[in-house]
Amino acid sequence: MTHDLQQKGKLSEEETLKVESHYLRGTIQQSLADQVTGSISADDAKLLKFHGSYQQDDRDLRTERMRQKLEPAYMFMIRVRMPGGVCSPQQWLQLDELGRKYANNSLRITTRQTFQFHGVIKRHLKSVIAGINHALLNTIAACGDVNRNVVCHNNPYLSPIHATVYEWSKRLSDHFLPRTQAYHEIWLDQKKVVGTEPENEEPLYGKTYLPRKFKIGIAIPPSNDIDVFSQDLGLIAIAQDNQLLGFNVCVGGGMGMTHSEPETYPRLGDVIGFCTPEQLLEVAENIVKIQRDFGNRVDRKQARLKYTIDSRSVDWFKAELNHRLGWSLAPEQPYLFENNNDHFGWIKDSQGHWHLSLSLLSGRIRDTPDQSLMTGLREIAKIHKGDFRLTTNQNLMIANISRTNKPKIAALVKKYCLPLPEQFSAIQRDALSCVAFPTCGLAMAESERTLPGFLTRLEIAMEKAGLDKDEQITVRVTGCPNGCARPYISEIALVGKSLGRYNLYLGADFAGQRLNKLYRESLTEDEIITELTPIFAHYARERQKGEHFGDFVIRSGYVEAVRHGSEFHKPRPEKERITQNA
Repeated sequence: MTHDLQQKGKLSEEETLKVESHYLRGTIQQSLADQVTGSISADDAKLLKFHGSYQQDDRDLRTERMRQKLEPAYMFMIRVRMPGGVCSPQQWLQLDELGRKYANNSLRITTRQTFQFHGVIKRHLKSVIAGINHALLNTIAACGDVNRNVVCHNNPYLSPIHATVYEWSKRLSDHFLPRTQAYHEIWLDQKKVVGTEPENEEPLYGKTYLPRKFKIGIAIPPSNDIDVFSQDLGLIAIAQDNQLLGFNVCVGGGMGMTHSEPETYPRLGDVIGFCTPEQLLEVAENIVKIQRDFGNRVDRKQARLKYTIDSRSVDWFKAELNHRLGWSLAPEQPYLFENNNDHFGWIKDSQGHWHLSLSLLSGRIRDTPDQSLMTGLREIAKIHKGDFRLTTNQNLMIANISRTNKPKIAALVKKYCLPLPEQFSAIQRDALSCVAFPTCGLAMAESERTLPGFLTRLEIAMEKAGLDKDEQITVRVTGCPNGCARPYISEIALVGKSLGRYNLYLGADFAGQRLNKLYRESLTEDEIITELTPIFAHYARERQKGEHFGDFVIRSGYVEAVRHGSEFHKPRPEKERITQNA
């Protein structure tokens, strides 16, 4: 698994750490037992990601604790592995209990269709992870240099093909799970099997696992709700007469980049062909193996699959894949995407069951003085006979509700003032944000905490410009350029540059099939509203019938269309830039 790219420089520290970790064991158990500090060692913190947790600290308290000569207020984020975002009512109740007992009385739905717990202190870390496993879920490989949570369309009851695709998300998830027993030894107190041969612990990943994280998602046209082109491996389900024919295979997507480093960039995946369902696991495994063998292990900023492909070419990748398979992918099949958002409200399926989709801003589930969201969902879980389904857009579906149970659940929704879609504008329903402050160590600016106020100001600006507040424009905010909320495929995106300042990006496609581009750099929230107001007015006056905002700003010359991620940072000649009064 050593190739030319790895010979050009010293391997990154993470690569050496993985080799010496004895398949992710490290000294995590010793770090957990150290009661002198609320943290774990730096090396163990890196290995902990493979187990589904990040070490963090409360950044709101940093300065004061430094003044008092105290260590940072260390805590941990824990992420659940939940392929397809499916959760039974009993699992919901168990996760709810863990959140209330150990994690700041909240749960959070992530943009990878799963739950995160925030604010867990070290002495509770093992209890929470064991509790998640007791709920017949786990956290292994929810983070780290492995295949992460596999996402797919969130409602398998809509049609037979939806159910089939969900089953494939589970099969892919299971197929790419790490095989090391370190997780079970550390968190579940299982004894190490005597005589286990270390080299056999990871037959797919090996001692060094993957160069960086790997993400898989399955979309079902015409909905691109999982942003399939942002995945390392995106699969577009192709069906005919409710029968799954196979998948278009899309490779090389990824959102992360670094400010002021143009060699890093977001990228949308390339469709390289079509495979049948029977071929899928073989195709997916060989794509992962190519990344395992050729991914950059010297520079982690260049280690995602998108850079592995761009450093050689798409044609090279296809040839390498065909060589490993011993056969070639078929030509891609036609497909059409219309949007990348969720559909809200009550939906009745062909079997007579009901599904209620709720809009949850930033995916945060907690009780507030205005809304007993966590309590209300807990009471619903006590009587619900179906399941809960999380979306990659941080929303929630209460799924598979029987006709007889619908009135009871509707009454609880009303009693606890749960967020029905008609209570929000389209801008609010479709908006995404990452966590950012105070917990994320990478955050440069606010995100989740600033989103509600920003959206309110944005709606006011839209109405003043002559636009209805229910105009569908995708808006995403992130506290740093790593792209957790997939900002670079949003029609309007704010990406944190420094405290209180953001880069403003415009021009993505409404269905998530085109990247946006930098419009203005390092703006305050006030300046962003000032910049967008005349553009909204221009859009209200001169848009064409059915024209989305992202298409309009490109047609009108505010930004150029980005054809490939390598063009994302390409500056536009000053003389060609449109003025805000155009």
